[in-house]
Amino acid sequence: MASDDLELPIIDLSGYLAPKSPGDKERVIAQVREASQKFGFFQVKGHGVSLGAQHGLIKGLGNLFSQPKEEKVKLSFLKNPCRRGYEASGDTLREGDALPDSKEAFYIGREDPVVEPPGFHGPNTWPDLPEEDFRQPITTYYEETSDLGRLIWELLLLGLGHSPTLMEGFTKRPIIMMKMIRYPPSNKTRPGQFGVGPHNDFGGVTVLLQQPEREGLEVWHEESQTWLQVPSIEDVFVINCGDMIQRWSGGEYKSAKHRVINKGNSERLSCATFWHGDFTATNPLNPNDPSKETVGQLLVKRFGNQFSLPKEVRTTA
Repeated sequence: MASDDLELPIIDLSGYLAPKSPGDKERVIAQVREASQKFGFFQVKGHGVSLGAQHGLIKGLGNLFSQPKEEKVKLSFLKNPCRRGYEASGDTLREGDALPDSKEAFYIGREDPVVEPPGFHGPNTWPDLPEEDFRQPITTYYEETSDLGRLIWELLLLGLGHSPTLMEGFTKRPIIMMKMIRYPPSNKTRPGQFGVGPHNDFGGVTVLLQQPEREGLEVWHEESQTWLQVPSIEDVFVINCGDMIQRWSGGEYKSAKHRVINKGNSERLSCATFWHGDFTATNPLNPNDPSKETVGQLLVKRFGNQFSLPKEVRTTA
């Protein structure tokens, strides 16, 4: 197949959630398996996340990011032991990138009453906005996409011949983080600057909502050596596997490099829900995996300089 013909499939999950014919569930499982093997990415519709929750999220992000910069930086995630809160444009610079990311972001996770060392569980930081303008719609969206992330894990496990009951061993209190993102218009970025530079997601399942008709996401397809453009379509989510899934599956599922370049002269909003698993979980797909790294240790490798971590947590097996 020519690289020009390559595109990420759109999989209708309603065939699994509400099958109408024999074989509907198996067909969805096979489609998810094949896309994860070929691309590490796919798109989904019929996913069960309400349009109301999606629209509420986009409106809430507009309310947040339109706040004065001095108000947003008071909520900096760099001052928070839970790595939650606001990330300013220019705060992220990856090795190999000439310029820092142009995006700004805001992070939340599961709402827990107190910070538990090393900081993957705890309370969120919320902006000083009316409940209905931010916290309420953001929480609703977080819960609905958390359910979708769990469903994707189930489909991935079934695609490898495992029972969904395997999830019971690594989802007792899973780490589920959400990153809300605003990309400035292309005419407000510097030449050669990415919205988000090329990177792989490090962990489990990512559930991404793109603001409709605001293009920017590109996925690297190793086989064709091509950046694939991913359209922004209303009520269609982008799903991808992180490095941890690639490792846990023995390379059966791919983790693909991706980047964001805002193509238009309007701001672009998106939101990623990252569904990892329990802090202490090791590879549930292969109990004999010689690597005994936990989900928490993998998180520390990626974000350790942004937590206050005891030595024993930083140490990997």
